[in-house]
Amino acid sequence: MRPKSIVIVGGGTAGWLAAMMLSDVSARRGWGSKVTVVESSKIGVIGVGEGSTAVFRQMLRHFKLDEAEFLRETGATIKYGIRHRDWRRLGHSYDGPIDTPQMVAGAADLDLYAVAAGRSVGEAHLFQHLLNGNRAPVSRREGRDVQAGPFHYAFHFDQALVGAWLRRKAQGITLIDDQVQGVERGEAGISALVLESGQRVEGDFFLDCTGFRRRLIGELGGQWLSYADVLPVNRAMPFWVDIKPGEEIAPCTLAWAQKSGWMWWIPTQGRYGAGYVYSDAHCTPDQAKAEIEGVLGYEIHPRKDIIMDAGRQRDAWIGNCVAVGLASSFLEPLEATSIHGTIVQMMMLSEWLGQGDGRERYNAAVGTQVDDFRDFIRLHYVSERRDSPFWCDVASSHPQVVRDRLAQWRDHIPRPADFPRFPPGLEHLGLAHVQEQLYVPVMDGLGLLNRQAAQAEMAANPKARDLARATHAGLVKEYTRAAAQCLPHRAWLQSLSG
Repeated sequence: MRPKSIVIVGGGTAGWLAAMMLSDVSARRGWGSKVTVVESSKIGVIGVGEGSTAVFRQMLRHFKLDEAEFLRETGATIKYGIRHRDWRRLGHSYDGPIDTPQMVAGAADLDLYAVAAGRSVGEAHLFQHLLNGNRAPVSRREGRDVQAGPFHYAFHFDQALVGAWLRRKAQGITLIDDQVQGVERGEAGISALVLESGQRVEGDFFLDCTGFRRRLIGELGGQWLSYADVLPVNRAMPFWVDIKPGEEIAPCTLAWAQKSGWMWWIPTQGRYGAGYVYSDAHCTPDQAKAEIEGVLGYEIHPRKDIIMDAGRQRDAWIGNCVAVGLASSFLEPLEATSIHGTIVQMMMLSEWLGQGDGRERYNAAVGTQVDDFRDFIRLHYVSERRDSPFWCDVASSHPQVVRDRLAQWRDHIPRPADFPRFPPGLEHLGLAHVQEQLYVPVMDGLGLLNRQAAQAEMAANPKARDLARATHAGLVKEYTRAAAQCLPHRAWLQSLSG
């Protein structure tokens, strides 16, 4: 039975995306659900900079929200991928562009060819060329912006500003500015919420978007599964750095490996959201601060030092309540999994809500999704570095799942057949979250792909090799020309403000 009243506790990016998506599907499918968001203006948000995946832009387009307005009002910037600095070894960098040239490459296997030829797999990506030149995704012709290619890019933003912007854009959703004081239980799980003002809010279905407080799912006995045995960092020290006048804005996230973890560096239009994600088994907060100041060459002013407990709910859906966003899972922000995961999870919930086995299917799919994200993130730590106790300890503690993956790909590069379609039964939604497009750039950048095996595979099929070579050369030529015609990133962003 479809719920007639959906109550979402907590706003922010996750809460308002969930509200908009569920309200939209209710209207399109005739559920007649009333959606209410309980969000308190008294609860502050630490806007430390966040990156999305391309699925966020697809959501903007689905809701017919103006992208130029979004960029202008939230101070967001373009993201083509992630630049990984010093992960393989000191002085080495590699990029992970998020476009998919296979969309236009036909039968040509570009990744296999690049690995066999000893070339970066990013070379045939339009986004790699745009990133290299710090370019916007458009050229300007006769006063009009013309898209450089067919691929969806992502964004960097201050999540507090984006949550507020989504709240302003949401339609047909009731907002209550208040905090939950009590939770009333019923046969289905939660029957009503009692707010600080004394108001009582009844509902058929509830979403917990309260972040680390996990205000609702905790009342229902939610169990947290820790990833401390897999992911080696457990603290985060966020800070802001102003962008200098005239400084170009790189259209990528920087993930910069350090002696006891790594630093994120995310540009918005006015400043960088940055932070050090580190292991407190290898350095203290004071040592972490001193290390980053030594790397940057100036003093930083941390907003706070956060103890991280990476993991997920054993069951994200209990009774009539679903935990969303940080209430559901938390991973170090290395691959922009948080908002992406929320969007995909709401699409799955929309499909399975009201079905008899919907809760079981949802919990299994979300568990698989987050576990796969965890394992993909851990793969980034397969490094040649041994220059600090942290990296020595990491090298000696890779979990079995990572060792199995590396063994699996010893004789071939990752390919679609290596990954089960996700989630089962919903392939038509295109929700696959961990595929060869993610693994190949990381493994290539870390030197983990077998060039000899790729050469042998190419040599066994000369026609396929010749097609891949010609297609690769054509795309590199086309994308080099296209990127050169695109506007500088920062100048284009400034032009959107008139």
